[in-house]
Amino acid sequence: MKKRRQRNRLQENVTLLDMAAEGKCIARIDEKVYFVEGGVPGDVVDILVEKDKKSYAEARVYRLIQPSADRIPAFCSHFGTCGGCKWQNLAYSRQLELKAKQVKDAFERIGKVKEGQWFPILPSEKTTYYRNKLEYTFSDSRWLEDIDVDLEARGSMNALGFHIPKRFDKILDIQHCYLQPEPSNAIRLWAKKYAEEKALHFYNQRHQVGFMRNLIIRTTSLGQVMVVVFFSTNKEADIEDFMSALVREFPKVDCIQYIINPKMNTAFNDLEVHHYAGQPFVMEGMEELRFRVGATSFYQTNSDQALALYRLIAQLAKVKETDLVYDLYTGTGTIALFLARKAKHVVGVEYVEAAVIDAQENAKLNGLQNTTFVAGDMAKVLNQEFVRKNGQPQVVITDPPRAGMHPDVVTQIVEMAPDRVVYVSCNPATQARDLALFGDDYQVVEIHPVDMFPHTHHVENVVLLERK
Repeated sequence: MKKRRQRNRLQENVTLLDMAAEGKCIARIDEKVYFVEGGVPGDVVDILVEKDKKSYAEARVYRLIQPSADRIPAFCSHFGTCGGCKWQNLAYSRQLELKAKQVKDAFERIGKVKEGQWFPILPSEKTTYYRNKLEYTFSDSRWLEDIDVDLEARGSMNALGFHIPKRFDKILDIQHCYLQPEPSNAIRLWAKKYAEEKALHFYNQRHQVGFMRNLIIRTTSLGQVMVVVFFSTNKEADIEDFMSALVREFPKVDCIQYIINPKMNTAFNDLEVHHYAGQPFVMEGMEELRFRVGATSFYQTNSDQALALYRLIAQLAKVKETDLVYDLYTGTGTIALFLARKAKHVVGVEYVEAAVIDAQENAKLNGLQNTTFVAGDMAKVLNQEFVRKNGQPQVVITDPPRAGMHPDVVTQIVEMAPDRVVYVSCNPATQARDLALFGDDYQVVEIHPVDMFPHTHHVENVVLLERK
C-alpha cells in the first residue's frame, strides 16, 4: 500500500540552514530537503508543511523559536503579507552575501564555470525608496488580515495596493510603501479616498466588473512624476471628474494620463494612452544623456543602480572609437546610447517594436547619429546576412530576459568572433547554462554580481568573456 505523505503538519525545532535560489530557506529533516518560506538562515523555527513530495517538501514558518543572529526587525507594517521585500528581516550585508553565493552556486552547479576573477557584489546605495515605477491595483475584495477576520464590522472592502501572492483576486490595501519616493504614497492614498468618496466602483478581479482598475506612478532621477490611471469603461463624466480632481490635488505632477482597459487582462501596450495634463512623457537622466519615458516605455526600475550597472558594463566593454558594438536585447536602447558616445557605431536589436521606436527617438534626443536599432526575433534576425549588412562587431553586449539566450544566438555570437562579450543577466542559472555554450572559443575573465533590488532574492550578474 502506497504511503500517504502528510500535508499541513507541524515540524518542530527545525534549524534553517541556508537560502535557496528563489529566496526560501533550506532545512533538512531525515535527509529530506524542506524549502521554507518566511525564515532567515540560522533561525530555529516550527514549520507548517504545505506540500510534501517524495524528494522534497515545501513549508512556511509557523512559529519563531530562536532568531538568527542575522535577523533584524522588518521596517514595513505590511511585511509577511505583501509579496514584495521578503528579505527585509535579513541584515543587508547578509543579503549581499547570499546573492553572491546564489551566483557562485549556479556557475559551479549548472555552468561548471571554474575560470574567471570574482569581484565583490556591487551594493545598492539606496535600500529603500529606490524604485522609479510602481503599479497598484484597485479591488473591492481587499485581503483580510488576522486583525480584520475577528471583527464583525470590517469596514470598507475596497483596496488599492498589491496582489497577495498566489491569489489573483485578493489585493492588500497598502498604507505606506517603502519602495518608491514621494509623492507616490500621497497619490495612492488620495486616489483611493477620492474614488470611495465619489462611490466609484473598485474592480473585482474574479468577476471582471468595476470601474477603477489600476494606477501606475513613475518618478525619475530628475525629479519628474508621471501618473497613469486605468478605467474599465469609457464613462466620460466620471473620468473627467477623477482626472480633473487629480490635477487640482497634485498640480506639480509633470505627466497625467489615463487608459481605458475593458480586457480581461492588465496588458496595456496595445491600448490607447489618453494624455490629460502636463507633458506626454517624463524625462530620465543618466550622466549627460536624457531619455523620454512614456506610459508604455521600459526603463530600469532602479535608476541610480542602473547608472552604476552601465558604468560597469562600459568599464568591461573597453569600447574604442574604432569599435562596432552590437547591443542585443537592447530594449529602449539605454545601454546602446550609453556606449555610443565612445564607439564608432552601435547596432541594437530588440524584439518589441515599440521599444525600438523609443530607442530611435532617444538617439535623436541626444544627438547620437552613430546608432542603428532593429526590431525582430533575436534568434531569427541575428544571422550571417545581418552581420554582412551591419558589419562584424568587436564588442557584443547581451542582456536577455530571464529565460536567457536561444542556443542559435550563442552560436551566432561565437561565429561573429567579437573580441569581448559582456553578458548581463537577471537570472544567474540561465546565464551559467549559456556560458557553457561558448565552449572553447571564449574564456570567462570577470564576474560581477550587482544588487538591483534590495530586500528581494533577485540578483543581476555581469560577466566579461574574451576570445581565446
